[in-house]
Amino acid sequence: MPVMTPTPGSTISLRNSDGLGWHGFGAALVGVGQGTHRIPGGAQHRIGVHVGSPVRANCACDGRRQARIQAHGDADIIPAGVDGQWTDDANCTILRIWLSDDFVRATGEQLALKPAQRSLQPQLQLRDTRFQHMAWALQAELEAAETSDPLLAESLCTAMVVRLLGDAPSLQNRRYALTPRTAARVVDYIESHLDQRLTLTELAALVDLSVPHFKVQFKATLGVPVHRYIVQRRVELARHLLLAGKLSASQIALEAGFAHQSHMAHWMGRLLGIRPRDLLREG
Repeated sequence: MPVMTPTPGSTISLRNSDGLGWHGFGAALVGVGQGTHRIPGGAQHRIGVHVGSPVRANCACDGRRQARIQAHGDADIIPAGVDGQWTDDANCTILRIWLSDDFVRATGEQLALKPAQRSLQPQLQLRDTRFQHMAWALQAELEAAETSDPLLAESLCTAMVVRLLGDAPSLQNRRYALTPRTAARVVDYIESHLDQRLTLTELAALVDLSVPHFKVQFKATLGVPVHRYIVQRRVELARHLLLAGKLSASQIALEAGFAHQSHMAHWMGRLLGIRPRDLLREG
């Protein structure tokens, strides 16, 4: 595939989350041509994370101006309705993330923040290691050869919002686990809905918890993040069905909640170290 290079003053989409089933948030990997780019304020909050080699840039946002060396991982946080202008001295690549205002405010409300604390604030050249890890994980989901489970992207974007809103004290002070009865209820629900799309909002509501608190307490109880637990259970179900030999691989992929057969093969290889065809040979 030829490498696409933006012309001066233009942008090209290299990857985007259209068709991945992400709701309330999204992302795109964008090639940005040398020159000036003006981005008007819109209805969504925007995050731009610089990817790759440093470039010199001049930025203007919310009445502030900044001349800088833009390095790998530097992030600009642009709230909804705020205009921005960037002038780069060379072509660059940006991971653009957008968040709906409803998604951000709902997360702030679940953290029990005051209304004034539920909005993102403009930040230029944010350098935060934890935030960068989340951004790179989201980029990996965007670039994955196989269709991903939207649950992981939802979890990453929720964690980003929590981080940008200030890592609410309520999360730091409530790191206890789910009760055995509550944990059993969640696990039973997951087991009976593995073939369906599961969301953090749905699972948290099941046990009357906010999404941020549910994520923390689930991991404290089960030892792994929600999305990891679910994909592990899907892989185990797929393994059992394959060994039973009653369904085709494509039918098993759907029964186990994978987008398609190659998606199932990807995760089985990643978690079990064996592909479905090899499992069948050994079975």
